[in-house]
Amino acid sequence: MVQVMQIEDLRRVLVLAEHQRLTDAATALQMNQPTLSRLLARVEEQLGARLFERDARGVHPNPLGDVVLAAARDITARYDQLRHDLASLLDPDSGTVRLAFLDSMATSIVPRVLHDFRRVAPHVRVALRQEPGHEIIRDLASGLAELALISPRPPGAHGWLPLQRQRLVLVVPSGHRLAGRRRVRLEEVAVEDFVTVPSGFGFRSLVDDLFAAAGVAPRVAFESGDLATIEGLVGSGLGVALVPEQFAGASGTVGIPLSAAGAERVVGLTWRTDRPLAPAAARLRHFLVSAGRFD
Repeated sequence: MVQVMQIEDLRRVLVLAEHQRLTDAATALQMNQPTLSRLLARVEEQLGARLFERDARGVHPNPLGDVVLAAARDITARYDQLRHDLASLLDPDSGTVRLAFLDSMATSIVPRVLHDFRRVAPHVRVALRQEPGHEIIRDLASGLAELALISPRPPGAHGWLPLQRQRLVLVVPSGHRLAGRRRVRLEEVAVEDFVTVPSGFGFRSLVDDLFAAAGVAPRVAFESGDLATIEGLVGSGLGVALVPEQFAGASGTVGIPLSAAGAERVVGLTWRTDRPLAPAAARLRHFLVSAGRFD
């Protein structure tokens, strides 16, 4: 039966190399000398090489032993770092949460969530990933992200906690023919140049569904993955757009409520349900469940 070398075997060999006497090393390791001698013989047999030379002064590493000792120092240091890193990740009071979020949430709900969570868990580190929705879903599947703030709710094995409802408005440049309206129907903007996010984004699906329900299709002139950029393009007179209400006005645009059912974006927390969350991530989820909506 082949014996597998243990991390502790390498630590004991390092102690032996430090003391260079079996008696002294055995005392430091709190074992008897014959047991340490057998351990050294087993390690040398497993590695297929004599590592120490024995003489009247004790035991001394030979050139092959120096190679093994250098590797042993590296292996034990890496193992200790691994144990430390895992302990940090698994500690709900000082671990790390890997949180992904959409670009459009960078200045709204994300700062509020982090600010409020920091008050109750000041030593938990939150590693942020800001990216499009399809990349968030990929990172949740691979484990690069544990939790995500996203919209809409993703399909499949994902938990869902709605946190905020954002009313959608039509943004138009100041001076636009519709700028003075209190409400607008999507049929009225079918002839306008439209600025929106690219196909494949969750927000684009929401926009397309609203237009489809109105029986019209937008005339897309420009696409951008960033809602703030879209609002800026509208402010420059390059078209009109649908955005969450909080984006309206930043570039001098005017936001007009829609006469359309379901004209809102629901932002929520999601996570994979086919694997357990690490304690720090579970703590953030529990905090958000207890905190309720961020309206």
